[in-house]
Amino acid sequence: MKRVARRKNVFRDGGGGMAASTASLAPPFRFSISFTSCNGRARAPPPSAVRCSAQSDVGVPSVLRAAKYTVDSYIKSGMVVGLGSGNASSMAINYLGQQLRAGALEDIVGVPTSVTSASEGAKSGIPLDNYRGYSQIDFAFDDADIIEEDTLIAVIGRRKLEGGESIIQEKFVLNAAKRLVFIITENKYKGALDGSVPVLVQSVWRRPSIGHADPLGGDFPVVTKDGHNVLDVIFTSPIANLAQVADSLDRVDGVADHGVISKFPCTAVVASPSGVSVIDNVLPNVAGDSAV
Repeated sequence: MKRVARRKNVFRDGGGGMAASTASLAPPFRFSISFTSCNGRARAPPPSAVRCSAQSDVGVPSVLRAAKYTVDSYIKSGMVVGLGSGNASSMAINYLGQQLRAGALEDIVGVPTSVTSASEGAKSGIPLDNYRGYSQIDFAFDDADIIEEDTLIAVIGRRKLEGGESIIQEKFVLNAAKRLVFIITENKYKGALDGSVPVLVQSVWRRPSIGHADPLGGDFPVVTKDGHNVLDVIFTSPIANLAQVADSLDRVDGVADHGVISKFPCTAVVASPSGVSVIDNVLPNVAGDSAV
């Protein structure tokens, strides 16, 4: 059954089925995938929202408010916390370190999703541990490049990867968490998704780490810590259904993983100039879920 989202505003300042066409792969090795409705009906409108408001921190940037809200609302003493990657996650890591130094939180262990978040966590004074397959993670936060409006299925990994980073490691940590929050700005929470999805493959043409790619690829390909290159799957029409995109990519030989992540329960903390909204995904009448 399809997940739906429930929204509440915590700060204030003043469905039809989809069918995928066959993916084509041509120089410069970019997938072109389009999705059309199999029954001709328009997508169902977003579900109705449950809203409430609370006083905002006047003068504080909205993303920082969202990062602080995430730490204050979801992280408790004694937790193992997955530390996300990106601008908002960096703010949350820094604020989490402040709370530890102030004694507001104790006995926190951070599990980084990337080299960058490990560095940020260490500088903030957060005790760190590496992710292991048996690791129990109580809570994780992360940035997302885009989030599907009524499911909270997200795309991660569009950002420029630094050496030694891994989308696979990031997804492992997020999927291992009992609760996941994405901290995003309102322009990343959309009904009609666009752009690309990063796909991890064995060594092939790769977007460059320096300069621009030509039809044969980049002169300086980035290799992830897992030894994969990344294809940018470019969508020529709006992405109608991220779950179907993930399923289609999982069926392609040679694809090791991709940047689509689906998690239940999941929350989006959305920053906007007017405040912060909190949106939870809801899966009525279904117990349990598997992550993509």
